Amino acid sequence: MEKRRLGRTGHKSTVVSFGSYSIGKLNQEIADKAIDMCLGYGVNHIDIAPGYANAMERIAPWMPKIRKKMFLGSKTPMRSRDQAWENIEDIMRRMNVDSFDLFQLHSVIDLDTLDQVTASDGALQALIEMRDQGLTKWIGITGHGPTVPKTHLEALERFDFDTVMFPVNVAMYGNLEYRRDAQELIQMCHTKDVGIQTIKMLARGGWGSKIPDCGTWYDPFRDQESVDTALWWQLSQPIHTAPSCGEISLLPLVLDAAERFNRLSFEEQNGVIASQIPPRPEPRLAIG
Repeated sequence: MEKRRLGRTGHKSTVVSFGSYSIGKLNQEIADKAIDMCLGYGVNHIDIAPGYANAMERIAPWMPKIRKKMFLGSKTPMRSRDQAWENIEDIMRRMNVDSFDLFQLHSVIDLDTLDQVTASDGALQALIEMRDQGLTKWIGITGHGPTVPKTHLEALERFDFDTVMFPVNVAMYGNLEYRRDAQELIQMCHTKDVGIQTIKMLARGGWGSKIPDCGTWYDPFRDQESVDTALWWQLSQPIHTAPSCGEISLLPLVLDAAERFNRLSFEEQNGVIASQIPPRPEPRLAIG
Protein backbone atom coordinates (compact mmCIF):
# COMPACT_ATOMS: atom_id res chain seq x y z
CA MET A 1 0.00 0.00 0.00
CA GLU A 2 1.26 3.48 -0.87
CA LYS A 3 2.66 5.60 1.96
CA ARG A 4 2.70 9.39 2.22
CA ARG A 5 4.57 11.72 4.54
CA LEU A 6 2.15 13.00 7.19
CA GLY A 7 3.29 16.60 7.07
CA ARG A 8 5.94 17.72 9.54
CA THR A 9 5.48 14.57 11.64
CA GLY A 10 7.70 12.93 9.05
CA HIS A 11 5.83 9.65 9.44
CA LYS A 12 5.12 7.86 6.19
CA SER A 13 1.58 6.72 6.84
CA THR A 14 -0.19 4.20 4.66
CA VAL A 15 -2.79 6.02 2.57
CA VAL A 16 -5.47 4.16 4.51
CA SER A 17 -5.04 4.07 8.28
CA PHE A 18 -7.00 1.86 10.65
CA GLY A 19 -10.17 3.63 11.74
CA SER A 20 -10.80 1.67 14.92
CA TYR A 21 -14.44 2.75 15.31
CA SER A 22 -15.28 -0.31 13.22
CA ILE A 23 -14.22 -2.77 15.95
CA GLY A 24 -15.68 -0.98 18.95
CA LYS A 25 -18.76 -3.18 19.21
CA LEU A 26 -17.14 -6.47 18.20
CA ASN A 27 -15.91 -9.25 20.45
CA GLN A 28 -12.17 -9.74 20.80
CA GLU A 29 -11.94 -12.68 18.40
CA ILE A 30 -13.56 -10.83 15.50
CA ALA A 31 -11.68 -7.62 16.31
CA ASP A 32 -8.41 -9.56 16.28
CA LYS A 33 -9.16 -10.77 12.76
CA ALA A 34 -9.79 -7.20 11.60
CA ILE A 35 -6.58 -5.93 13.18
CA ASP A 36 -4.62 -8.83 11.70
CA MET A 37 -6.12 -8.07 8.29
CA CYS A 38 -4.94 -4.46 8.49
CA LEU A 39 -1.45 -5.57 9.48
CA GLY A 40 -1.43 -7.98 6.55
CA TYR A 41 -2.00 -5.05 4.19
CA GLY A 42 0.85 -3.14 5.85
CA VAL A 43 -1.31 -0.53 7.60
CA ASN A 44 0.96 1.39 9.99
CA HIS A 45 -1.28 4.06 11.51
CA ILE A 46 -4.14 3.72 14.03
CA ASP A 47 -6.89 6.27 14.65
CA ILE A 48 -8.76 5.76 17.92
CA ALA A 49 -10.91 7.70 20.38
CA PRO A 50 -12.53 7.02 23.77
CA GLY A 51 -16.02 7.26 22.30
CA TYR A 52 -15.49 4.30 19.96
CA ALA A 53 -17.24 1.85 22.33
CA ASN A 54 -14.70 -0.85 23.30
CA ALA A 55 -12.18 -0.20 20.52
CA MET A 56 -9.45 0.68 23.02
CA GLU A 57 -9.97 -2.54 24.95
CA ARG A 58 -9.84 -4.52 21.69
CA ILE A 59 -6.57 -2.96 20.57
CA ALA A 60 -4.88 -2.89 24.00
CA PRO A 61 -3.75 -6.57 23.88
CA TRP A 62 -1.94 -5.84 20.61
CA MET A 63 -0.02 -2.82 21.86
CA PRO A 64 3.00 -4.59 23.38
CA LYS A 65 3.87 -6.24 20.06
CA ILE A 66 2.88 -3.56 17.52
CA ARG A 67 3.34 -0.23 19.33
CA LYS A 68 6.89 0.43 18.08
CA LYS A 69 5.93 -0.03 14.42
CA MET A 70 2.55 1.70 14.57
CA PHE A 71 1.81 5.45 14.47
CA LEU A 72 -0.75 5.86 17.23
CA GLY A 73 -3.20 8.76 17.09
CA SER A 74 -5.85 9.33 19.75
CA LYS A 75 -8.25 12.12 20.71
CA THR A 76 -10.08 13.78 23.58
CA PRO A 77 -13.60 15.21 23.24
CA MET A 78 -13.20 17.19 26.47
CA ARG A 79 -13.18 20.98 26.34
CA SER A 80 -11.38 22.03 29.53
CA ARG A 81 -7.79 21.34 30.61
CA ASP A 82 -8.74 19.41 33.73
CA GLN A 83 -11.38 17.29 32.01
CA ALA A 84 -8.96 16.56 29.18
CA TRP A 85 -6.26 15.38 31.59
CA GLU A 86 -8.69 12.99 33.28
CA ASN A 87 -9.66 11.68 29.86
CA ILE A 88 -6.04 11.32 28.72
CA GLU A 89 -5.11 9.29 31.79
CA ASP A 90 -8.13 7.04 31.26
CA ILE A 91 -7.23 6.54 27.60
CA MET A 92 -3.66 5.54 28.50
CA ARG A 93 -5.00 2.99 30.97
CA ARG A 94 -7.54 1.58 28.52
CA MET A 95 -4.99 1.45 25.70
CA ASN A 96 -2.18 -0.06 27.80
CA VAL A 97 0.27 2.60 26.53
CA ASP A 98 2.40 5.30 28.12
CA SER A 99 2.63 7.67 25.14
CA PHE A 100 1.18 8.56 21.75
CA ASP A 101 2.58 9.77 18.46
CA LEU A 102 -0.36 12.14 17.93
CA PHE A 103 -2.99 13.44 20.30
CA GLN A 104 -5.89 15.50 18.98
CA LEU A 105 -8.74 17.74 20.03
CA HIS A 106 -11.79 15.76 18.96
CA SER A 107 -14.79 17.10 17.04
CA VAL A 108 -13.98 20.80 17.02
CA ILE A 109 -16.66 21.77 14.52
CA ASP A 110 -17.43 25.44 15.12
CA LEU A 111 -15.92 28.64 16.47
CA ASP A 112 -17.68 28.39 19.83
CA THR A 113 -16.04 25.04 20.45
CA LEU A 114 -12.71 26.34 19.16
CA ASP A 115 -12.96 29.22 21.64
CA GLN A 116 -13.49 26.73 24.47
CA VAL A 117 -10.58 24.43 23.67
CA THR A 118 -8.11 27.24 22.96
CA ALA A 119 -8.93 29.26 26.10
CA SER A 120 -6.23 29.54 28.76
CA ASP A 121 -7.90 26.71 30.71
CA GLY A 122 -9.03 24.82 27.60
CA ALA A 123 -8.26 21.27 26.49
CA LEU A 124 -5.46 22.43 24.20
CA GLN A 125 -3.45 23.33 27.29
CA ALA A 126 -3.54 19.70 28.41
CA LEU A 127 -2.21 18.55 25.03
CA ILE A 128 0.60 21.09 25.18
CA GLU A 129 1.49 19.77 28.63
CA MET A 130 1.38 16.23 27.25
CA ARG A 131 3.89 17.20 24.58
CA ASP A 132 6.13 18.94 27.11
CA GLN A 133 6.09 15.78 29.24
CA GLY A 134 6.89 13.48 26.33
CA LEU A 135 3.46 11.83 26.32
CA THR A 136 2.77 12.84 22.72
CA LYS A 137 5.03 13.97 19.90
CA TRP A 138 2.44 15.85 17.89
CA ILE A 139 -0.82 17.76 18.43
CA GLY A 140 -3.79 17.76 16.07
CA ILE A 141 -7.41 18.80 15.66
CA THR A 142 -10.38 16.91 14.19
CA GLY A 143 -13.98 17.58 13.19
CA HIS A 144 -16.78 16.69 10.80
CA GLY A 145 -19.56 18.67 9.23
CA PRO A 146 -20.09 21.60 6.84
CA THR A 147 -18.37 24.20 9.05
CA VAL A 148 -15.22 22.25 9.84
CA PRO A 149 -12.87 23.54 7.10
CA LYS A 150 -13.54 27.16 8.08
CA THR A 151 -13.16 26.28 11.76
CA HIS A 152 -9.86 24.52 11.17
CA LEU A 153 -8.57 27.39 9.06
CA GLU A 154 -9.12 29.63 12.07
CA ALA A 155 -7.62 26.99 14.37
CA LEU A 156 -4.39 27.01 12.34
CA GLU A 157 -4.21 30.78 12.77
CA ARG A 158 -4.53 30.45 16.55
CA PHE A 159 -2.17 27.50 17.13
CA ASP A 160 0.44 25.65 15.11
CA PHE A 161 -1.33 22.28 14.95
CA ASP A 162 0.68 19.46 13.43
CA THR A 163 -2.27 17.65 11.84
CA VAL A 164 -5.91 18.17 10.91
CA MET A 165 -8.66 15.60 10.33
CA PHE A 166 -11.81 16.52 8.41
CA PRO A 167 -14.13 15.14 5.70
CA VAL A 168 -13.05 14.96 2.09
CA ASN A 169 -15.22 12.75 -0.07
CA VAL A 170 -16.79 12.77 -3.49
CA ALA A 171 -20.36 13.36 -2.30
CA MET A 172 -19.46 16.39 -0.18
CA TYR A 173 -17.41 17.90 -3.00
CA GLY A 174 -20.65 18.20 -4.95
CA ASN A 175 -21.34 21.10 -2.57
CA LEU A 176 -19.34 23.91 -4.16
CA GLU A 177 -19.05 25.95 -0.97
CA TYR A 178 -17.75 22.99 1.00
CA ARG A 179 -15.33 22.09 -1.78
CA ARG A 180 -13.93 25.62 -1.83
CA ASP A 181 -13.44 25.71 1.93
CA ALA A 182 -11.89 22.23 2.03
CA GLN A 183 -9.46 23.07 -0.77
CA GLU A 184 -8.47 26.28 1.03
CA LEU A 185 -7.74 24.29 4.19
CA ILE A 186 -5.73 21.72 2.25
CA GLN A 187 -3.69 24.50 0.66
CA MET A 188 -2.97 26.09 4.03
CA CYS A 189 -1.92 22.71 5.42
CA HIS A 190 0.58 22.24 2.60
CA THR A 191 1.91 25.76 3.15
CA LYS A 192 2.39 25.08 6.88
CA ASP A 193 3.48 21.42 6.39
CA VAL A 194 0.49 20.17 8.41
CA GLY A 195 -0.50 16.52 8.12
CA ILE A 196 -3.89 15.95 6.44
CA GLN A 197 -6.15 13.08 7.51
CA THR A 198 -9.48 12.81 5.71
CA ILE A 199 -12.62 11.03 6.93
CA LYS A 200 -16.02 9.82 5.70
CA MET A 201 -14.38 8.14 2.72
CA LEU A 202 -17.46 6.18 1.62
CA ALA A 203 -20.22 8.70 2.36
CA ARG A 204 -22.80 8.95 -0.40
CA GLY A 205 -25.80 10.42 1.50
CA GLY A 206 -27.92 10.15 4.61
CA TRP A 207 -30.30 7.48 5.89
CA GLY A 208 -33.46 9.58 5.98
CA SER A 209 -36.31 7.29 7.07
CA LYS A 210 -34.46 4.18 5.90
CA ILE A 211 -33.38 1.76 8.61
CA PRO A 212 -29.55 1.76 8.66
CA ASP A 213 -27.95 -1.51 7.59
CA CYS A 214 -24.38 -0.39 8.27
CA GLY A 215 -22.44 0.84 11.29
CA THR A 216 -21.84 4.26 9.73
CA TRP A 217 -24.09 7.24 10.54
CA TYR A 218 -24.16 8.02 6.83
CA ASP A 219 -25.27 5.77 3.98
CA PRO A 220 -22.04 4.36 2.47
CA PHE A 221 -21.01 2.91 -0.85
CA ARG A 222 -21.03 -0.88 -0.48
CA ASP A 223 -19.85 -2.78 -3.58
CA GLN A 224 -16.21 -3.07 -4.61
CA GLU A 225 -16.54 -1.00 -7.77
CA SER A 226 -18.13 1.98 -6.02
CA VAL A 227 -15.72 1.66 -3.08
CA ASP A 228 -12.83 1.72 -5.57
CA THR A 229 -14.22 4.87 -7.20
CA ALA A 230 -14.88 6.70 -3.94
CA LEU A 231 -11.55 5.80 -2.35
CA TRP A 232 -9.46 6.38 -5.47
CA TRP A 233 -11.12 9.77 -5.86
CA GLN A 234 -10.35 10.65 -2.23
CA LEU A 235 -6.74 9.47 -2.45
CA SER A 236 -6.28 11.43 -5.69
CA GLN A 237 -6.69 14.62 -3.65
CA PRO A 238 -3.53 16.17 -2.12
CA ILE A 239 -4.13 14.52 1.26
CA HIS A 240 -1.95 12.15 3.28
CA THR A 241 -4.00 9.39 4.91
CA ALA A 242 -7.63 8.39 5.39
CA PRO A 243 -8.95 6.36 8.35
CA SER A 244 -10.93 3.35 7.17
CA CYS A 245 -14.71 3.62 7.49
CA GLY A 246 -16.74 2.61 10.52
CA GLU A 247 -18.47 -0.44 9.01
CA ILE A 248 -16.45 -3.62 9.59
CA SER A 249 -17.98 -5.51 6.63
CA LEU A 250 -16.56 -2.85 4.29
CA LEU A 251 -13.01 -3.02 5.68
CA PRO A 252 -11.85 -5.77 3.25
CA LEU A 253 -13.17 -3.76 0.31
CA VAL A 254 -11.44 -0.59 1.49
CA LEU A 255 -8.10 -2.32 2.06
CA ASP A 256 -8.30 -4.06 -1.32
CA ALA A 257 -9.10 -0.77 -3.06
CA ALA A 258 -6.25 1.00 -1.25
CA GLU A 259 -3.74 -1.64 -2.26
CA ARG A 260 -4.80 -1.27 -5.89
CA PHE A 261 -5.01 2.54 -5.78
CA ASN A 262 -4.99 4.10 -9.22
CA ARG A 263 -4.66 7.88 -9.23
CA LEU A 264 -7.43 9.60 -11.16
CA SER A 265 -6.74 12.44 -13.56
CA PHE A 266 -8.24 15.87 -12.93
CA GLU A 267 -10.84 15.19 -15.62
CA GLU A 268 -11.68 11.81 -14.12
CA GLN A 269 -12.08 13.34 -10.67
CA ASN A 270 -14.53 15.93 -11.97
CA GLY A 271 -16.40 13.21 -13.82
CA VAL A 272 -16.81 11.21 -10.61
CA ILE A 273 -18.16 14.26 -8.76
CA ALA A 274 -20.62 14.99 -11.58
CA SER A 275 -21.85 11.39 -11.56
CA GLN A 276 -22.96 11.44 -7.93
CA ILE A 277 -26.66 11.29 -7.11
CA PRO A 278 -27.02 11.14 -3.31
CA PRO A 279 -29.90 8.78 -2.47
CA ARG A 280 -30.93 10.99 0.48
CA PRO A 281 -29.55 14.28 1.84
CA GLU A 282 -27.32 14.43 4.91
CA PRO A 283 -27.08 18.03 6.19
CA ARG A 284 -24.42 17.04 8.75
CA LEU A 285 -22.13 16.29 5.82
CA ALA A 286 -23.25 19.09 3.48
CA ILE A 287 -24.73 16.48 1.16
CA GLY A 288 -27.86 17.82 -0.52
